[in-house]
Amino acid sequence: MIRAGDVDYDRHGGGYATLRRTDPRIEARVHAALGDARTVLNVGAGAGSYEPTDRYVVPVEPSAAMRAQRPGGLAPAVRAIAEDLPFDDDSFDAAMALVTVHQWSDARRGLRELRRVSRGPVVVLTFDGDALDLLWLAEYAPELIAAERRRFPGIDVLSELIGRHVEVEAVPVPIDCVDGFTEAFYARPEKFLDPTARRAQSAWSFVSDTDEDRSVDRLRQDLESGSWDERHGHLRTQNEFVGALRLLTGHP
Repeated sequence: MIRAGDVDYDRHGGGYATLRRTDPRIEARVHAALGDARTVLNVGAGAGSYEPTDRYVVPVEPSAAMRAQRPGGLAPAVRAIAEDLPFDDDSFDAAMALVTVHQWSDARRGLRELRRVSRGPVVVLTFDGDALDLLWLAEYAPELIAAERRRFPGIDVLSELIGRHVEVEAVPVPIDCVDGFTEAFYARPEKFLDPTARRAQSAWSFVSDTDEDRSVDRLRQDLESGSWDERHGHLRTQNEFVGALRLLTGHP
């Protein structure tokens, strides 16, 4: 049986195609990191966000629900997992894994597989667990932050496995980011009151219903009273937020 990672996206993956869309500014950084690669393996491809359309891409995605959300203009995804890629050594000019390594059952094995099949760069978009509490959400949902820290491999671990020379870049999140991960709403706290938006963030599936309700209720109260804006209102007009989002490019 092929596992789809630590979240059952066949049950909880609905809506990703509309709520976790490609943000063009983050996309530009990812595609630049791929360099002049013409053939690209995209592991944990999901619904196709950030997938280049001007190169030959082979997507890999274990979840049927996520594969079904891929738009018609993209290649159909191969049903496989990162830890056991069905490709020969050096099959691709580059490999990419975007906001997915924390979901793999064995991230080290999966990253070694990416390095094995790529003769060029391995590009990983992820979050630095040590920087997750830079987002104010940590005040309201400490259980979520704790759960996420356990999931994300350390930046040093990732760097060790994806190449001999690795570039690590802190990625600024734009104020109107259309990819609905948690930091995308740093200036739009009301978004966290919407259960549909939270369902498109896998982190909440590791928080109990009681803790989630408590976090959301406290945030709602602080927004209604103006307390949130007293502490964090400056973020509503801050064009970018540099938090935990990281782009790693490993070269052989």
